[in-house]
Formats: sequence, structure tokens, C-alpha cells
Amino acid sequence: MRRSKDGLRWPMVSAAKGSVRWPSCPKMLLSTGWAWLGLTTLCLGIVTATAPVGCQVSGSWVDCRGLNLLRVPPELPPNTEVLDLSDNRIGALRNGDLFGLERLRVLHLRYNQISRLEEEALTPSPRLEELDLFNNSLGQLPDRPLRATPQLRRLELSNNLYPSARLGEAFASLRQLRHLSMGGDHVRALRRDDLRPLDGLSLDRFALKTGSALREYQPGALAGLKCREIWTDIMVDREPGLLTAILADLYRTPASHLRFRRLFGFVSYQGGEDLFAGLRESGVRAVTFFRGKFTENLLGSLLRNLEGSAVSNLTLEAINFARSATRNETLPSISNLELDYLTFREISNPDVLLFNREFRWFNKVRHLIINGVNFNYIPCSAWSEMKVVEVIDISSNQLQEGYIYNLRCQYRGTLTHLEEFLLSANQIGSLYDMARLTAAWPRLRALDLSDNWIRGCPGPCTWPPPLEVLSLRRNPLTDGIFACLPTSLRRLDLSHGQLERLDPRYFARASNLTQLTLSGNRLKFIPADWRGASLQSLALDGNSFGVISRGTFSRMPLLVDLQAGNNPYHCTCDLYRFVQETRAGGALRLLGWPSQYVCYHPERLLDTNLADFAPGRLECDVGLVVAVSMAAAALAGMAVVLLCWRYNVPWYLGATWQIVRAKYRARAPERAGGYAYHAFVSYSYGDAGWVREQLVRRLEGCDPPYRVCFHERDFTPGRWIIDNIIENIESSRKVIFVLSRGFVDSEWCNYELYFAHTRAIVRSFQDVVLVLREAIDPGSLPSKFCKLRKMLDTQTYLEWPSEPSRQPFFWAQLRGVLGRVDPQAPGSGPSAPPEAPEGDTG
Repeated sequence: MRRSKDGLRWPMVSAAKGSVRWPSCPKMLLSTGWAWLGLTTLCLGIVTATAPVGCQVSGSWVDCRGLNLLRVPPELPPNTEVLDLSDNRIGALRNGDLFGLERLRVLHLRYNQISRLEEEALTPSPRLEELDLFNNSLGQLPDRPLRATPQLRRLELSNNLYPSARLGEAFASLRQLRHLSMGGDHVRALRRDDLRPLDGLSLDRFALKTGSALREYQPGALAGLKCREIWTDIMVDREPGLLTAILADLYRTPASHLRFRRLFGFVSYQGGEDLFAGLRESGVRAVTFFRGKFTENLLGSLLRNLEGSAVSNLTLEAINFARSATRNETLPSISNLELDYLTFREISNPDVLLFNREFRWFNKVRHLIINGVNFNYIPCSAWSEMKVVEVIDISSNQLQEGYIYNLRCQYRGTLTHLEEFLLSANQIGSLYDMARLTAAWPRLRALDLSDNWIRGCPGPCTWPPPLEVLSLRRNPLTDGIFACLPTSLRRLDLSHGQLERLDPRYFARASNLTQLTLSGNRLKFIPADWRGASLQSLALDGNSFGVISRGTFSRMPLLVDLQAGNNPYHCTCDLYRFVQETRAGGALRLLGWPSQYVCYHPERLLDTNLADFAPGRLECDVGLVVAVSMAAAALAGMAVVLLCWRYNVPWYLGATWQIVRAKYRARAPERAGGYAYHAFVSYSYGDAGWVREQLVRRLEGCDPPYRVCFHERDFTPGRWIIDNIIENIESSRKVIFVLSRGFVDSEWCNYELYFAHTRAIVRSFQDVVLVLREAIDPGSLPSKFCKLRKMLDTQTYLEWPSEPSRQPFFWAQLRGVLGRVDPQAPGSGPSAPPEAPEGDTG
């Protein structure tokens, strides 16, 4: 901001922050105050909406907490409705600091160093409803600045430095004010007229703090208040007599709730005066004592005045209780204390429960709440004294089943009106003992055992018939717990345990169950036979199962709400169909949809939102898959038939069958070793003459001679041809194929080639000798001679020369391939051949 020569404060935006300067305007003579605002806005035509550096902007809310600011930032969005400037070092709220914030409704300035509010500081924000100046340095209560806030509903002025609680007349104009908090540790006196401006206001809550500083109280100072709740933080350690006067005025107000914070903050009250006299005649219905020191005598004085009073709610919270050094023997037995609520919360000494060393003051209490008192034992006499209690909340203590259920106590006939029993956050480990404790209570409807140490159960348990609600949340539950659960339940909470499976038999018996919570367990699957005839709400989120299908919840006809997010879902067609039908039907609501439903499997869909999972029709349509599969199978069958025809598969199958048959028909035992022939000759009819005259004669005429098998001479008459072929090939060391066009046209030659090739796979392809008697083009061979084609392309073969001069070399090559003949053992086959001369290759 800068000040012009005429005294007006003009906005100026720093160019270093990325915004623009407002254009200059002609100087105008305007009336005092802020009447120039509208004209200036029209003149400039520009309103900056840039938030100061460091502030967080969310819609109409601006958060500038903890930025170490020394003053209100000058660049705030004009649409700001909530401005939080807490936890800074702002020293004052000046005129113009809120310029342009006409819509401002809430202004938080707590925990700053504000020592003053200038007179026009709040004028730009006439819609202000909440102003928080808690814990600042105000030296006096503001007056004139509040005249500009007629809609103020909540005003927080406590914990400041002003020494007087006298309010200005501006407070009388705050007709909408509902909550006012004021005072601090420097207020030393409360005088009769200090709060007079509030006489015409109807407050919901008035809070006054003086701490231990109060030294003077004039009767009537608080009597004029018109409010429902009065909260005081006034310590009377040094001046306990002030309390009587203060309470006398408070009893005259229409307040229904009185809350006292630290009545005795440092020193316990040891006097004998009845400080709470007059409470019985007041209209107060609720009294709360928060912190401070409390003795047994002070508690007795309070309880004695509560008997017969209108008070129905007594709360003792975080007090420092101790037994009186000198016990007041005149304290009567408290047995006529009628309370709707008696609350003990966060009290370190459990002796507070045993006032006057008995429990008779519980006998007309309907709601008994004992939280954080750390007691671990309930005497037998306490159960019988709670005659009309309807709700007992003893959560957050140190109770164990052995100390709360005592076999020496008589529970039958006690707690005949009890409907709710809350035992969460204790150290209970046995559900069976809790069943025995509560079995005789005829009206028990709800039992809370959450946050304990309950695991399983040894066997069936007997429960009170009316029990409808059971919470076992946050217990290390195991699968055996179902044996002890009551079957009369309508609501059951087993969440955040260690359950790995469910017992469908229990749920079949629990026919009244409408709400079931199983969140945060370790369930790995959902039982297929899970029945829930009355189940309407089911929570299964945070478990370990990944499969849900259309039939999973089919036996739960009334199910309306299903919370099943945060599970490792297997994104399959079944899950997809379940989601689609559930979303389309509308009868079942998926709570947490879609953010909590994410795919975990398969890996390609990891972290995919289930709402985005859309498999193709072919993946999930079974009928279509069957049709496509049948069509594909038919096409595959046709392709196989064509391939078999193309590559003579039937012929190979027939040949294999012949081998099998021949093997089966063979009766001669296998030879222990050696071969009957050095070579078996396979040839066609057209080459028979050459084989007899040339090949056989030459080989058998060697010295020593080769033993050659050829069918015209050596096949056994009367045997199957196939048997002769197989047996003689198996009995020969080598197999010589005489190749010619006639060989290709011979069916039996093809069989012999196939059998030899089969034997070569097991033994060695070196046992097959190819003799090419006439030139053959491998590419022209029929498809069924694919093996011959492959051998001609990959193996060395001998070629019969037509020139007589080259024929001796051919015979030398052939003998080299067949090997030398051992004259001592002609039947054992030739020895390893010498290095053969290089021959022709295909």
C-alpha cells in the first residue's frame, strides 16, 4: 500500500511478484471512511486474485498459517470467505488490511502478537461471522472495531493481556452473537457491571478465564448472563471463598450446563465449607469438572448437593483425585443420586470410583462411563449396586477376564436393565468368559469387545437371548472364534483380525444377521456355500481374496450394500460380469466404487482400475468361444488331412504298422552279438541283373569274401515279405541301396529304405550305403521319398561309372565303405574300414 498526497491509501501490486500495477486514476475528493471503495474499483477495473507467496488457496479458503508473517498480506483473492492467519507474528490489525475482502466470513488470528485493532480494521468485511483472536497480546478488549460486524456469531478473545473484563457498548449491538470466550491470566477482578452489555444477548456458550489471578469478585457480576452453557477457568486456590459467590450467581442464570476448569489448580481444598451449597435449588442439568485437584471430601460435598437436584449429567475429566488427608466422617452414604450420565474420563487414580468405600452412589445411575481410569478389578458388590444402569462403558482401562469375571461373584439377578456393555481397549483374552459373565443379564442387547486380545474359543458359548450387536474389532481373531459367536446377532463386527477363512455353518444358523463387517482380515477366498438370508450390509474390504463371480452372493437375497475394495483382484471374465451386472441392476451398491477396486493379476493389468477393465467379447462369451473353437478345430482337421495327403502320412503310418506287426510276429530270440551278413542289398527289379552279375559276384569273390544278402537267394520262403525285409536288414552290418529310376518306382524298395532309415536313427547313418547306378535329380523325387531326397542332399554316395576304366576304383571305394573282412569270424562283420579314397558326392 502507498499513501497519496490527499491521505488516501491506494493499492499497489509488486511487479516482482508477477502481477501488474493498477493504472493511475484522477484524484477525487471523497468522503471519509471507506466510501471511496466502489469508485476506486470502477476506476481501476482490475482486481488482483493472486494469493501471497506461501499461502494455500482452496476455493474461497485461504490458509496462511505458520508463515512467520509480520502483517496481513496485501494480495488476497477478493472471493475469500475463510482466512486463517494463525501462528504468525502479526502485531496489529490495521485499517485497510482487509481491503477488498467483502465476502469474508471467518477470520482466524490466534497465536499471533496482535496488541491492537485499529478502529476501521474490520469495516471492509461487514459479513464477518467468526473472529478468533485467542492467545494474542491485546491490552484492552476491542470495542469500536466490533461495530462494523453486526453479523458476528462467534468471538474468541481469551488468553490476552488485558487486565479488565469490562465490555464496551459495542457488544450490546452484536445481536447474532452465540459464542463468546474472553479473559486471561491478567484479569484480577470481576465487577458487577463488567458484563452488563451482554444482558440483552442470548448466547449458546460463554467462556471466562481468569486463571489464578482473580482476587476480587462482586456479587452479581455473572448473574445477568443468558446462555445455555457457561465455561469457567477460574482457580480459587488462594481465595476459595470466591467460589461460593461465583456459584451463587451462576445458579441464578438460565444455564443448563456448567463447566469448571481447574477450580483448584495447585493446592487441594482442605476446608470444611460446603462450597456447592445451592446447587440443589438451581436449574443446572449438567456439571463438568475438567482438570484440577479433587479430594474425597470435595467430591462428597458435590455428591451430597447433587442428590435431589435437577442435575442429570456429571462428568469428572482429567482430575487429579486423592483421598483427603483428614476424612470427613460426617459425609453420609450417597444412595439417592439420580443421574442419566455419570462419567469418569482420564483419571489416573481409580480410587475415585470407591467413594466412601462403597458403590451405593451407582444405584440410580442409568449411563455409567468410566474411560481411561486404569482400574483392573470390579468388586462383587459393585455389580449388585448398579440396579438401574442401562449402559456401562468401561473402555480404555486395564481389565482382564480373570478380574472382571469372578467365579465367587453372583451375577444372576444383577444388571437387570443393562442393554449395552462396552469393554473396548482393555486386556480381555477370553470370549468364553465374557459369555459366562453376561449370560444371566436378561436385557443385554449390545456388547463391545473391540481392541482386546481375543483369539479363538474352546467351544460353544451360552449368550443372553436378546443380544443383537457384537463388536470384536481389532482383536487377533482366529478361525475358531465362530464356535462361540451368538446366533441371535443382527450386527457383527469381526474387522481387523487374523481370520483366514469363514465358517458357513455359523452364518447359516445366524438367520437374523443383517450387518456383517469383515474388513482388514486375511480372507483368501469366499465360501461357495455362504448363506445370509437376512444380510443387508457386508464389508469385505482389505482382505486377500481376488475372485468374485456372479454366484458369490447369490444366497444373500437381501444384500444391498457391499464394500469389497482394496483386495488383490484377479481381473477375469467372472469378475467383469459380476461388476457389470451389479452396476446395471442397481439392487446392490458397491461402496468405495471405483477408487478402491483395482486389478492385481494378471501382471499386465496391475494397478488398472476395475472400472477401466473391459475384456473383449471373445474372452468372456463362452458360446462364442465354443463356436470359434469348433470352427478352428474343423479348419485344423482339414489342414491336417491336406498335409497328410501332401506328405504321404498314410503311407508312413502303414509302414510303421508293418514294422510293429513284424516285430510282434518275430519269434526268434535276439542274437547275443554280431551280424549274419556284411551287407543287405536293396534294389529294384530292373537292376536285378546288375546286382547278381556285378555287385554280388564282386563282393563275394573277394578274399576273404563278403557275405551279401539279397532277396532272390536269401529270403526265407513262406514268410511274410515284410518279416523277411526287417529281419535281414537287422541281421546285416550295412544296407546298400542301388538307386535308379526303377528303385523310385518300387513300393518294396521304399519300404526297405524306410526301415533302414528307422534303424539308422537308432544306430548310425554310416550303416546306409547309397549306390547311384543312374543319375537321379533329388528335386524330382516324389514327396514320399523325402528321406531319400534328404540323404542325397546330406550324405556321400557312390556313383556307378559307365566307363570301364573307372569301375575298379568304384569297387575299391565300395570295399572301403564296407570295411575289411575278419577271416577268423566271418559272421561278426567287417572291421573298421581303412581311409577310403575320395569318391563322388551328390
